[in-house]
Amino acid sequence: MVGQPGFFDLDQRYAALSAGDPLERLGAVVDFELFRAELDTALDRSDRVRGGRPPYDAVLMFKVLVVQTLYTLSDDQTEYQIRDRLSFMRFLGLALHDPVPDAKTIWLFREQLTKAGAMERLFERFDAVLRAAGYLAMAGQIVDATVVEARRPRFTADEKATVKGGDVPERWSQAKRAQMDTDGRWTIKRGRRRGAGEGEPQARAAELAVPVFGYKNHLSIDRRHGFIRTYAVTDAATHDGHQLGRLLDSHNTASGVWADTAYRSQANVALLARRGLVPQFQRPKPRGKPLPPHLARGNATRARVRVAIEHVFAAQKCRFGLVVRSIGLARATAKLGLANLVTNMCRLVWFATRAAPA
Repeated sequence: MVGQPGFFDLDQRYAALSAGDPLERLGAVVDFELFRAELDTALDRSDRVRGGRPPYDAVLMFKVLVVQTLYTLSDDQTEYQIRDRLSFMRFLGLALHDPVPDAKTIWLFREQLTKAGAMERLFERFDAVLRAAGYLAMAGQIVDATVVEARRPRFTADEKATVKGGDVPERWSQAKRAQMDTDGRWTIKRGRRRGAGEGEPQARAAELAVPVFGYKNHLSIDRRHGFIRTYAVTDAATHDGHQLGRLLDSHNTASGVWADTAYRSQANVALLARRGLVPQFQRPKPRGKPLPPHLARGNATRARVRVAIEHVFAAQKCRFGLVVRSIGLARATAKLGLANLVTNMCRLVWFATRAAPA
């Protein structure tokens, strides 16, 4: 009969989706069962001796967070899209008749992982898997940081001074305290915009200074494979160079450390010397003077290596649409830690689809 569903309609639809389904490739390359031990340790679940509905599988819920990160979804949209998209259901291992985690369940699961500090352990577990698969940290490491925007709070002058001092205004209610981000900070993001005026044969660079509120995602990637090996999350006002000690990867087999001028300081050079590492830092331009030619050539040589980390930031902000919607440093750390983990997963999928071995 016309319009009557057949026995194999769903299989045929899944076969058609397989032609370009990135989630299917991700599920084939990454064994998510390897995270089960860390997830079970982090989750505080009852023994159900008093009955009640059984909880959702921990690996299933973690895959929900991965999907949420890949497609920049809120909790409510994650619930809806899982119900709506066959590709999401197949990645999660759900049939049409299976129950779907609701938005509150997703929020509670992520909150449990955040309070347990589990994201860092999950990240380290996957990094150990990468090393075991032969993706060793080689050829040196590249360090940099990027600002990830968060929701901008509106403070009065007195409230701003109190928050900067590390306190919370006394007249705030409990509801307002839960909705105001007192951990994030403002910073100035500087850049250049090129634009040619009338009669100008070449474009001139116009400096920009944009105020941004949020957090910083400090990363260290290995030069050989481009995987994120270590990370740290701070407020946006934290100086990049102060986080170098937290980012150095002891597993890297080479001594070079590439970074921009923000990391060039006597303390950081001495730190690298104590660890037997070689600084490959950019040289700052003297104020009011041109950079000497030999220093400019050195900067250009180092920039060709250092640019690799900018591709990581671009992937997170353009592909993932990375922003911080939560409140507080702990949740921002979990959010960015998960984004860094998913970035490494996508990088591994890219290597797995290459014809030549890594």
